[in-house]
Amino acid sequence: MGKHRKQVVRYVGMDIHKEIAVSCILDEKGMVLQRHRCSCTREALEQFSRCYLQATDKVALEATTNTWAVVEILKPLVAEVVVSNPLKTKAIAEAKIKTDKVDAEVLAQLLRCDFLPRVWEPPVATQVLRRVTARRAALVMDKTAIKNRLHAVLHQRLIPCPFTDLFGVQGRHWLQTLSLDTDGRASVDSDLRLLGTLKQLATAIV
Repeated sequence: MGKHRKQVVRYVGMDIHKEIAVSCILDEKGMVLQRHRCSCTREALEQFSRCYLQATDKVALEATTNTWAVVEILKPLVAEVVVSNPLKTKAIAEAKIKTDKVDAEVLAQLLRCDFLPRVWEPPVATQVLRRVTARRAALVMDKTAIKNRLHAVLHQRLIPCPFTDLFGVQGRHWLQTLSLDTDGRASVDSDLRLLGTLKQLATAIV
């Protein structure tokens, strides 16, 4: 009766940055087998996965802005993808591996020893909703910055606003017709146009 061959499990740590992805592949005993780096683009990550990853591999990476896009590429090609909490991972690395630098090798070692603090993986619909919410919040912050600049134009020129709401219908009309020096007028006109554009963009987000 033939013996079943034991599946070889490797542990892959991936340190994901905006422009590059650095990886370290360990064997079951924690020995480094390979190190790689590639551009952090879909094409480069797909090529890396096809060339160097195996179906039995377990991969670890920290939660960052582009994490879930990377997970989407890796998941069909490996046995497991673990996304860890960066703050908790650093604390565990300091306690278990005696280092405060969480790089690809440290991620792989923590995964191998089952020390990685995992984060909840949101479904695709939730990820989309998060991106929309973040976009809307960013637009609100931009609007606030523009309103502050408009207030500053008035403060710098010792001009009081005669309306409770500078950005209501009456306030906007007053700003549009207010007599100002050339620089002040250009600033107000430019920021009012930006404010109108941002309002349209925010309304378009559903």
